[in-house]
Amino acid sequence: MTKRSGRARTSHVEDPAATTTVTSTEAQNALGELIDRVGSGERVYITRYGRPRAVLVSAETWAELAGPVPVDLSELEASFEARLRRMQTPDHQSAVDTLFEMSGEEVGKAAFDTAPLRDAEGC
Repeated sequence: MTKRSGRARTSHVEDPAATTTVTSTEAQNALGELIDRVGSGERVYITRYGRPRAVLVSAETWAELAGPVPVDLSELEASFEARLRRMQTPDHQSAVDTLFEMSGEEVGKAAFDTAPLRDAEGC
């Protein structure tokens, strides 16, 4: 294994950018040690045929890099669809039809007539 220091480090890594490079075979044979290293903040590059192919990082580092877990929107979509179906009753459809048949002046008057009254101070 290629290391920054001449001996294996299993204690807390002082340098958060510390790295180790190993071949894929070395990684297979020393996985436990490598897991300890990344748990201490080290990054491990794994090569195959002399080329970097993977990087082993701690779970905490991965969580920072990956960002938040995607939200399953299926429940929200089902809730939205149920509300939409409840809103699409014949009475509601009739009201929407009436609204679209009204002139701008009629819509303004209807909005004014149904708005709550405010006192002189605007409250």
